Amino acid sequence: MAQDEHRMVFDIRGKRRHVVKVVYAILAILMGLSLFLVTGGLNLGSIFGASNAVSSATSGLEEQQLRIERKIRKDPQNPDLLLALTRSQISTGNSLVGVNPETGGAEITPEAATEYQQASANWSQYLKATDEPSPGAAAIVAGTLFSLAEGASGSQAEAEANIKAAEQAQQIAATARPNLNSLSTLAIYQLFAFEYAAARKTGAEAKKLTNTKIEREKLENQLKEYSKSAHAFELRTKQLEKAAKESGGSGGKVQLQNPLGGTGPGGL
Repeated sequence: MAQDEHRMVFDIRGKRRHVVKVVYAILAILMGLSLFLVTGGLNLGSIFGASNAVSSATSGLEEQQLRIERKIRKDPQNPDLLLALTRSQISTGNSLVGVNPETGGAEITPEAATEYQQASANWSQYLKATDEPSPGAAAIVAGTLFSLAEGASGSQAEAEANIKAAEQAQQIAATARPNLNSLSTLAIYQLFAFEYAAARKTGAEAKKLTNTKIEREKLENQLKEYSKSAHAFELRTKQLEKAAKESGGSGGKVQLQNPLGGTGPGGL
């Protein structure tokens, strides 16, 4: 038994397991930042100074935002600048995501939520300023908005608005680049927007792109599970709306429970 213990790569028993969780969460944030940065270079320093590196990354991203905002003041309808600002704000939000002390998973902090909300507003401005929105950026925005609905909406109405915006952004991505991932993700967002007929149609299109029977059955089962969660979410929405009316509207601001029960759409 002692020999087996010595073969472990990481000893995650006791207090050490919390250290490992935090390190992996920070590494995930840093990897995410490398995907979202769009302008200028950023020296994150050594990842072994994780806390300082994240702080430095956030500071650098905030400076990047200020530079872009100064340019936008001179050219407020420039779609490239609006898109760059949207992406920079999402990156900043990612750098501000915290770690849930109980689960060790990612947790959207109020600071991160603020950045995501600002990114959403700038994305809306970007859509007004361009005739050809970026499908890659649309997919990033869609995932961000759905995460915002899932983990940081202050009320049912806010969650519904974020889900609807996520669905619209994902529609842009899926229309431009129809594939199994983009279409299945769109179907999930449509389910949680209570657009069940559209979700069935999109799901059918996604199934055509599966390569094996096992892959198709897996997709069907996953969509069924999301459909159950979406219907439960819709039922809760109606219950809250009814409670708000009965209380004269005071029940409208209710802390939202995770509509997916901790399961995000990225699993597909």
